Amino acid sequence: MQNNVKISFIGGGNMAQALIGGLADKLTVAKNIHVVDINAQALSQCEQQFGVSTALQVDAGIAAADVWVLAVKPQQMHEVVASLLPHLKNQLIISIAAGIRAEDLSRWLGGHKAIVRTMPNTPALIGKGITGLVALSGVTSEQKQIANAIMQAVGDTVWIEQEEQINAVTAVSGSGPAYVFYFLEAMQAAAIELGLSAEQGKQLALATFAGATELAAHSDQTLAQLRENVTSKGGTTYAALTAMQNNKVAQSIIEALHAAAQRGEELGVEFGKN
Repeated sequence: MQNNVKISFIGGGNMAQALIGGLADKLTVAKNIHVVDINAQALSQCEQQFGVSTALQVDAGIAAADVWVLAVKPQQMHEVVASLLPHLKNQLIISIAAGIRAEDLSRWLGGHKAIVRTMPNTPALIGKGITGLVALSGVTSEQKQIANAIMQAVGDTVWIEQEEQINAVTAVSGSGPAYVFYFLEAMQAAAIELGLSAEQGKQLALATFAGATELAAHSDQTLAQLRENVTSKGGTTYAALTAMQNNKVAQSIIEALHAAAQRGEELGVEFGKN
């Protein structure tokens, strides 16, 4: 990605600021980044922290950009896109809004096809995210590289072929941090019941998750093999996993992800009615 690429963010919230922080004076110079948001406080923070230009409404800076990053709430997207349409040329459009289908964006933009839909997750706020991406047919190979570089500013990326698969990405990684926090909460609660303090339970649970994840990331073994390595027949881990199996924990998790994917599909239909 060359440092002369001009990027306009429509929306300057937390995820946009995480991306800007990873891009400014790294993948492109700060003066090439423009942020539009109705929140003056958010714009002031962007200016002071990153040295980018800002505006309270769509302006000439939008028209001059090579890339638009749509970072507004899904409920606002149709109205925002309508305001952008008069300034549309051949920009690459990257959407980070959950539930908004790329094909609907294309329709709202008069058939524009240079659109990449993405699904980042909240660890992107500390540069540890992972983002699923899918491109419409009008995205060139160069634009795809640019989209990939932008989203890699906050973590890893995974490209998928069919837009329908973005619902699976949403279910696994987009919503995934909440599942981890839910499990961590349960571990902390159990630690308290077993006589440890809340802080001790949190520290143990966090370190265990972080360490196990790092181990899995650096191991050539499958997840099942790693689990079996810790599980001795008749031991403490065996007792815990047997209790989970008896309570169908794995099946419940699978069903939960199916529910998330289904809701993602429903939201796409709802938001696309405009």
